[in-house]
Amino acid sequence: MRPLSENEIRACFVNCSKGEARRLNLPRGFDQLPWDDLDFLGWRDQGAPDRGYLVAEHRGELVGITLRVPSVRRSLRMSNVCSLCICTHAGSGVALLAARRAGAAGREGNTVGTYVCADLACSLYLRGLKKSALVSRPEESLSVEEQVARMTGNLDAFLAKVLTDSAAAA
Repeated sequence: MRPLSENEIRACFVNCSKGEARRLNLPRGFDQLPWDDLDFLGWRDQGAPDRGYLVAEHRGELVGITLRVPSVRRSLRMSNVCSLCICTHAGSGVALLAARRAGAAGREGNTVGTYVCADLACSLYLRGLKKSALVSRPEESLSVEEQVARMTGNLDAFLAKVLTDSAAAA
């Protein structure tokens, strides 16, 4: 992913008001992010643990979405799989993230959700730069590039659901 400026990030959000986008907290260490190892920028809000943000290229445009994380406790004995990168994590390492739909559908309260690495660091898990706690990653026959392509395809599908009017999707 190419390095993004604070203004680019704040301007690309599609499912919140401009005021909300101006007030959101950028990730800690924003000036030191490993841009070359990121396929999308995702982070949890340090000041509000029930919020997350995701910024990615989608159909040639930069798209940002706000996410809500329900407070659901999960068993540490069970493992869960991220729907984007297909990485396995112990209990709380995967969270259901819900995004308000863009436009009128979102203003009516319509949301779409998916299970994602709770820290939104999918790109780093795929590249082996970050390890899942308590769970070892199974060996895959796909190359890292193929895994990244699969993840970005899964992310594109999720973003398309966020951007699609719910009436048209029904």
